[in-house]
Amino acid sequence: MTTDDGPIFLAGLDRSGIGLLGELLEAHPNIAITRRTNFWSFYYERFGDLSQPANLDRCLDAMLRYKRVAVLEPNRERLRTEFLAGEPIYARLFALLQEQNAQRLGKSRWGDKSLNSEQYVDVILHAYPAATMIHVVRDPRDRYASQLTHRGVGRGGVGAGAAMWLWSARLGERSQRRYSDRYRVVRYESLATDPVGFIASILEFIGEAQVPGLVRGDDDTVEESPADGAVRSSRLVGTASVGRFRTVLSDRDVMFLQVILGPAMKRFGYKIDPVEMSGPDRVRFVVWDIPLNLARMVAWRAGMAARQNLGRRPSARRMTV
Repeated sequence: MTTDDGPIFLAGLDRSGIGLLGELLEAHPNIAITRRTNFWSFYYERFGDLSQPANLDRCLDAMLRYKRVAVLEPNRERLRTEFLAGEPIYARLFALLQEQNAQRLGKSRWGDKSLNSEQYVDVILHAYPAATMIHVVRDPRDRYASQLTHRGVGRGGVGAGAAMWLWSARLGERSQRRYSDRYRVVRYESLATDPVGFIASILEFIGEAQVPGLVRGDDDTVEESPADGAVRSSRLVGTASVGRFRTVLSDRDVMFLQVILGPAMKRFGYKIDPVEMSGPDRVRFVVWDIPLNLARMVAWRAGMAARQNLGRRPSARRMTV
């Protein structure tokens, strides 16, 4: 497949492995991957017509105050000058900033890892005709277990976790059908079990040269003298987190995820575990867990719809003074 060195977008939910994939691609000598710029959710079409200098300045001021953009060390005046010399659309402004960062890093191609990019797939792939998008999906039980381990239960609990996974998974299935040559849904478990083969397939998909040593698995050894062009410090990827839900989640949480997400899980190749519950736990599951968590799913969907209509903004802690 030929991509004409178009941009690479990584999509998917948090705790799904897109951060790991971004790190691995960033190690490629040609690719610069930015982290959570959130251009599309925070800034796209929020400042009016960018052909008006006042609107452009407001947009630039907002973007450059966001810490995850500021860390890219953009040259504001260069951005402004180059932008005003061409088509005044948001996608071009975002691309100019990304290109500056890639040049600063000595890379020839840029990519972006922002959570939930699958939501903007139609806009992104239309704006960048040579772009590709890679959507990472993870077993929803392990993903929710990872959320619990790193962040606690959080608002919405397992109901919100189920709704979020189903929303993202359905978008991925739809987009892969619609953009079969530019959009690929991949499983985190494939990366964990065969990291070398997985990265080779990703590089082929995005039209990049294979580079030895980007990643190694549990059973791989590291060459003392890597071949020319190889990455000398490869990332170790293993399977320790695959199936961790069995020691983290309660039987009732596992049962809820499997009951609600079972058909979608099977389409992605995830097997349903047998769950043994006592009589009292089964009653609690039916009388309490199912209605409560279904209500939480509905609440999460309503919140997502509101965020789509009203827009999102960076949190105050992510902004520079």
